Amino acid sequence: MPNGAQALMKTLADAGINVCFTNPGTSEMYFVAALDSEPRMRAVLALFEGVATGAADGYARMADKPAATLLHLGCGLGNGLANLHNARKGKVPVLNIVGDHATTHVPYDAQLQSDIETVARNVSPGFVRTSRSTGDLCRDAAEAITAARGLPGQVATLILPADVSWGDGALPCPPPPLPRPEAADDTTVAAVSAAVRSGGKVALLLGGRALRERSLLAAARIAAHSGVTLLAEVFPTRMERGAGLPTVERIAYLAEMAGVQLAGIEHLILVDAKAPVSFFAYPGKKSDLVPEGCTVHTLAAPTQDAAASLEKLAAALGATQAQPALQAAQRPGRPRGRLTAPKVCKAVGHLLPANAILVDEAITSGLMLSVMTAGAPRHDLITLTGGAIGQGLPNAVGAAIACPNRPVLALVGDGTAMYTIQALWTMAREKLHVVSIVFNNASYSVLNVELERVGAEESGPKAQAQLDLHAPVLDFTRMAQGMGVHAVRTSSAGDFVKALEHALAHPGPHLIEAVVPESLSGAKRKLLPWLLRSLPHLPPALARGLKKKIAP
Repeated sequence: MPNGAQALMKTLADAGINVCFTNPGTSEMYFVAALDSEPRMRAVLALFEGVATGAADGYARMADKPAATLLHLGCGLGNGLANLHNARKGKVPVLNIVGDHATTHVPYDAQLQSDIETVARNVSPGFVRTSRSTGDLCRDAAEAITAARGLPGQVATLILPADVSWGDGALPCPPPPLPRPEAADDTTVAAVSAAVRSGGKVALLLGGRALRERSLLAAARIAAHSGVTLLAEVFPTRMERGAGLPTVERIAYLAEMAGVQLAGIEHLILVDAKAPVSFFAYPGKKSDLVPEGCTVHTLAAPTQDAAASLEKLAAALGATQAQPALQAAQRPGRPRGRLTAPKVCKAVGHLLPANAILVDEAITSGLMLSVMTAGAPRHDLITLTGGAIGQGLPNAVGAAIACPNRPVLALVGDGTAMYTIQALWTMAREKLHVVSIVFNNASYSVLNVELERVGAEESGPKAQAQLDLHAPVLDFTRMAQGMGVHAVRTSSAGDFVKALEHALAHPGPHLIEAVVPESLSGAKRKLLPWLLRSLPHLPPALARGLKKKIAP
């Protein structure tokens, strides 16, 4: 009869969980040994827990099913919390398996003893359980799997004491049933239909699974038939886009610009999305971005079938035969001259291959990415759902493992790259076709912008030093080469394009370091707060024009 770890391994694989991103320690050694008992399980080693958790997040976004993580005690879980936070905010299914001391060892309060359940509840509030016996382990695991892949998806944490893992007499559990979401009911559809027909300005705000092809087409038919505006959440979990798909404008990160997009809307209809709020509080500014007088409706909650709900609404409006507006195929030209962040985005749009996966954590350097890739061949976009930086490179690892035949491009800032730079080692070890593009502007540029926006007193040298990455300037090319990744540094558009062409044509991991000036610096950064403050007072057409110029 198998021990607990072996039975757990079979329970996971039978339920379709066949990838585990690991960073194990002593308490997890029986689980590690059990990996060889289950040929269906792929184990992927990460050198930092934040890489393991971020990779599990990226995997699930593209595979539409959870991966497992294997983490060492409360300290290991704590190291992975930031990317589990991003997964939680993105409603992404992840199954954490966190080793713990043997139950007989807990009373001794050893050096690594901690309250793992309290740590876990920050990121998996819906399911945290410590398995108390080998006999209960597989049942606990099945319930954790059910919680993780339910609707909405969530992070589920199963804590595995060492003696529960090594104990004999465990029995694998059969796979739990898959969730079956339902469409919006007739009463809800009727109420939303009435709002659309009201004659006022109406917008559909799409998030989650509403940004997949089937949902997008239904929403675009409604827009074509009834004149509603299509909007997407500021940071989508996964968004299908490109030539041949409907175009949806994302809500802007800067609250003042989001206000321009939402101005005049009388009915805001949520589809697997939440009503928009500002990322942070600012002195004298509202946190709730829903315009005054606007009524918010929910067509489909995250627990419901977004696509079926939109199709039901389209039928109620008589829009099923409407022709949706689709994005035409078009690419920007080949950039030339000195390299800048917009030119990097232009090069990506110029060369982006069909069926690529684009991971965007470029922060201020990626302001032009959306417009430059809008007409590129169809691709998936993954973004920073929870705002905790360090997601991009690990997400790319997981996405590449979920979709081994698709090229993955990860665009990240220099500051965010340093949070989880160890992901490059995993890319090399697993021979993943990931092109990592690091914008090296030697600055936490977004924080320089925020320093201006919050209205803090004039900053001095100590304050400015906290947002500056000079002295020394980071050398990502050498770091990548030291971890087995082919890497080049570029400072001209021509060299960047050549490097990207090479990276896309040759399988395996590549890093391109783009040495660029800050996108928002000097006079632009000083002018930005004034422009943002002025937007609500400008004529709507002028305000929209300024918004598109700053952040298209």
